[in-house]
Amino acid sequence: MLQTQNIHLARCPHCNVAKPNLSQCSSFQTTDSAGKDRRTWASYYCKTCGGVMLTAAWVETKNPLIHAMWPSIPEVDEAVPGRSKQYLEQAIASIHAPAGAVMLAASCVDAMLKEKGLKDGSLYTRIDKAAAQHLITSEMAAWAHEVRLDANDQRHADDQADLPTTGDAQRCTEFAQALAQFLFVLPSRVERGRAK
Repeated sequence: MLQTQNIHLARCPHCNVAKPNLSQCSSFQTTDSAGKDRRTWASYYCKTCGGVMLTAAWVETKNPLIHAMWPSIPEVDEAVPGRSKQYLEQAIASIHAPAGAVMLAASCVDAMLKEKGLKDGSLYTRIDKAAAQHLITSEMAAWAHEVRLDANDQRHADDQADLPTTGDAQRCTEFAQALAQFLFVLPSRVERGRAK
């Protein structure tokens, strides 16, 4: 992607709005102490949420190619299996709709536990079983109980339950991402590393 006046992303890394209007608000160049490694830094802001992104590009042409971006766009690793990966991608993409994101994150956790053979009982019961079987740490199980994975409240429209906030959705999605890393991504990396 070129570092131009506007950059085009599928989603804003802050608010997850689709096709955000990201406009450049500043640009400057730097070099290292030897006067080499010239880079152009450009910041862009989302006209929907006001969130700012920083990009870096090597100075080579009039419109340098972006080689780094902060915050980065969240991606789900290929090591995460089928349904779990799809649920997690959708949860990340729907943070702006917290009730939906919580349900998708809970569905992701549910699918990952089923992938590991834990199919019976409630979600929290299976999380405890995963800790007892040392699939996850006791700290991860405690974290699971602290985040709001109670998606049944939304699915069954419980009148007494408060609707999840964006913070709830972010915490649930962050937990699901960490669980995916622990159960699938890290073991995959270890396997690839050992194969070399």
